[in-house]
Amino acid sequence: MESLALGVVWGKSAEKGGGSMHLLLGHLLDTAAVGELVWDRYLAPVIRERLDAVSDGQGRALFALVCGLHDVGKATPAFQMKDDGLAARVRAAGFDWKSVSPQQGRRWHHARAGAVILRGYLPQVGWSRQACNWVWPLVAGHHGRIPGRDRLVNPGVAHGVGLWPQAQQAFVDRVAADLGVDLPGLGEARTPSRGDQLTLSGLIIMADWIASDHTHFGGLSDPTKVSMAAARDRARKAWEELGLRGGWRRPNLVPVDQHDLVRHRFGKAARAAQSAAVELARDMPGAGLLILEAPMGEGKTEAAFAAAEVLAAKVGADGVYVGMPTQATSDPMFSRVRAWLAAVDVEVPIGLLHGRARFNPEWAALRSQISFAGVHDDLDDFGMTDDYGMGDAFGLGDEFGVDGEGRAGAAARSEAPPVGPAAAADWFLGAKRGLLAPVTVGTVDQLLHAATRTKHVMLRHAGLAGRVVILDEVHAYDVYMAQFLFEALRWLADSGVPVIVLSATLPPALREQLARAYLQGALQCRDVDLAALPTPDGYPSTTAVFTRGGEPDFAGVSAQPWRPSTPVNVRILDEDDAFDPRTVAAAVTRAVGDGGCALVVCNTVRRAQDVYAELAAAFGADVVLLHSRFTAAERAHRTAEVVDRLGPPGRTGAAARPRRLVVVATQVAEQSFDVDVDVLITDLAPVDLLLQRVGRLHRHERPSSDRPANLRGPEVIVSGLRLTGEDVPRYPGGSRAVYGDHLLLRAAALVADAAKGPGWSIPEHVPGLVATGYGDAPLGPPGWADALAAARTAWEGDEARRRVNASAFLLAGEDRLGLPTLAGLHDNGTAALETEERVAAVVRDGEESIEVVLVRRAPAGGYLTLSGRRLGPSGEVAVSDDAVLEEVVGSVIRLPAVPELTAAARATLTPLPGWGGDPWLRRTRALILDDQHAATLGGRDLRYDNNLGLVVSAGNR
Repeated sequence: MESLALGVVWGKSAEKGGGSMHLLLGHLLDTAAVGELVWDRYLAPVIRERLDAVSDGQGRALFALVCGLHDVGKATPAFQMKDDGLAARVRAAGFDWKSVSPQQGRRWHHARAGAVILRGYLPQVGWSRQACNWVWPLVAGHHGRIPGRDRLVNPGVAHGVGLWPQAQQAFVDRVAADLGVDLPGLGEARTPSRGDQLTLSGLIIMADWIASDHTHFGGLSDPTKVSMAAARDRARKAWEELGLRGGWRRPNLVPVDQHDLVRHRFGKAARAAQSAAVELARDMPGAGLLILEAPMGEGKTEAAFAAAEVLAAKVGADGVYVGMPTQATSDPMFSRVRAWLAAVDVEVPIGLLHGRARFNPEWAALRSQISFAGVHDDLDDFGMTDDYGMGDAFGLGDEFGVDGEGRAGAAARSEAPPVGPAAAADWFLGAKRGLLAPVTVGTVDQLLHAATRTKHVMLRHAGLAGRVVILDEVHAYDVYMAQFLFEALRWLADSGVPVIVLSATLPPALREQLARAYLQGALQCRDVDLAALPTPDGYPSTTAVFTRGGEPDFAGVSAQPWRPSTPVNVRILDEDDAFDPRTVAAAVTRAVGDGGCALVVCNTVRRAQDVYAELAAAFGADVVLLHSRFTAAERAHRTAEVVDRLGPPGRTGAAARPRRLVVVATQVAEQSFDVDVDVLITDLAPVDLLLQRVGRLHRHERPSSDRPANLRGPEVIVSGLRLTGEDVPRYPGGSRAVYGDHLLLRAAALVADAAKGPGWSIPEHVPGLVATGYGDAPLGPPGWADALAAARTAWEGDEARRRVNASAFLLAGEDRLGLPTLAGLHDNGTAALETEERVAAVVRDGEESIEVVLVRRAPAGGYLTLSGRRLGPSGEVAVSDDAVLEEVVGSVIRLPAVPELTAAARATLTPLPGWGGDPWLRRTRALILDDQHAATLGGRDLRYDNNLGLVVSAGNR
């Protein structure tokens, strides 16, 4: 009777089997066969080595077996009763159930049932309790959530009584036998690290999803056609047709005799800081954390790429993930990574990983030859259903921004794919799969989400394992985001993943926290000894953090910057308590009215708009406004234009440096903004951010004749700060709202000292200024003491509150370090996150904001694009016309994070009726403007001005 079960128990209905029911045994063998290919053709060497190490070289057999047993819980009445017709067939064969209600069946999920089967049967065939304890959560969690042992209470009849236990055991035996594995012999496998277990959990899901694609694995209802040989043939054909592969091959990495890897890869001799970083990576005994601190323009990125090659070759990694602060910084980094990979392995698959990647021209060109494969699961990347109930098969879309009709990048066409690494195979580009591509570049949120207790988080870990992780601009993370970074570092260290972090302005406390988090993961203990962590004695510097013999170990090296330090004059703009933008405009006019290039950085969009408005009349086309409330296309255009005009000298085809130009910007000028200005006027900000802004001042080496005579010495003019005697400094309320009093007051003290003295020596003074600005040493005159103390107390309380808030979403946290298995990982899981914005809000603190597309209502009815092109009566033209779609997508804008605006947008804004045919548009809210480009939302008047961007003001009430 047990063998009869193998021929009647079903695994997929005809609907999910491509028109024919698929026997459970067929699906189990299909998945096992795919698992073998995942092992042979996808996994990085380090993953195979780590699993072999705990199974006495039987890692492949063990992995394939667990893949094959993932759905064994479907051999229960609770699952078999889901389809009336198929259920009758099973019951007719003698596998009956009585008194099982549909509600009981629904409550007993087959993933948990599979765990119960394995926990009961594997010890009977000789498996150790230790091996059973870490294997069952992999089966229990293959639908994305790993339950605790208390959720595995056998419900009796719904799980199966009578002949059912023997039938369930028969499936286990048959899968093992067909794979040719020694089932009892695998029972002594030792417990891998929890990081490795989470990786395996994600890889099992990967194998299951590939084997669930009915276009390649059609249903087999005839048991005579089900065999391991047939499954392997199906799996091989599917693998090849899908174009799946792993990352680069070890022989393609750095030659062992290559002294200057930077020159070898990038054609220029390594600078001292770059050589030091690469050599420190060579000296590390294995995986670890490498912290590169260097001034803006020092070549940190190239150093990180070279160090990544060294570490990859050392540990057996086969790819990288590069995490950037924003989508805007991810796009240029994608181009740089592709250029580097072209020298490493021209065939390595690469992906651009953010929500609007579809509209990046370079990515679109790569994707143009690849069709899209849908996701064989009912939810999107974060476990969400379609926000508008429009039947979106792709939920909220995929991370790569690829649509479902093979129109990848339709709004960003290119004539031919650029030379270099190819786009990742289409399978990797579906929802939830982004990080599984061997090389990815994207927003750091992708990594931070791997630190959250959310559904299918293990897929992210499967993608990060076997890679080298590079994180840029880590100083940009606030205390809330940093908690997710620390949690990610703990899991990455536990999985043996090397991590490289880059910063120009890293506070010493953050350096220590990064080291602590990585060592906590590597040693699986909360308290780690950081006494030997070196304090950099120079700048640039590189710090290595790793373990040796089960103990923390460190190394550090400093180097000379490639350019000598330059004295920067610091001056405070004399402003009144109103902080009138006309005062800033007057300072700009005095500085560059007769020529020169100036950058003005304001702390709020409103202040930037006001300063620009004051300058526009006098400067005309010589002043440019740049902030986050322009549409995406306009912001990209303005950014590219400014970088072209103020970028490095000597670039082929670059615009000539203008005689006069003023750029009025917000914080968008702090990151990945490679411009060189003659004078900087900036609102007071925390000192590390001030120094980021100073990094745009005299950034490039150029002939002195390129600069006006009065601006050949670098000067920063600090605005938004009023000092009178020993009175406590004053600054605009907008600055306080953004940064708080504590860091602003400490920065004000440092600025005041510099203004009274010789200024700053950059980059020499950078580490000391950052350490002091974020330290606790007294600053400022005695009259400031009470205000500084009160501000610090408030800041410490707020920091503590935000740390606690973040802890509610962490994947495990410090308290679970050292646990042996994944059991209960998703206990107390996070609340449902219904929208993409709310997912982002989990790892980025602050008020939620909403992204919308700006369209206009046509006077005669229907809709227009922002520029006036017709969209049709319901907006349908954007779905059929790629040029119109490009313009619509370019009109995306993020609303200010004002609770009333966010609530109103969520409640009232939806896609246009005709957008249902495009996967991106049908999940995008439209903000409909009148013929004056205005609308009212949430009690606010909104107006889009082509020169100012989105202007927000209080509505008439």
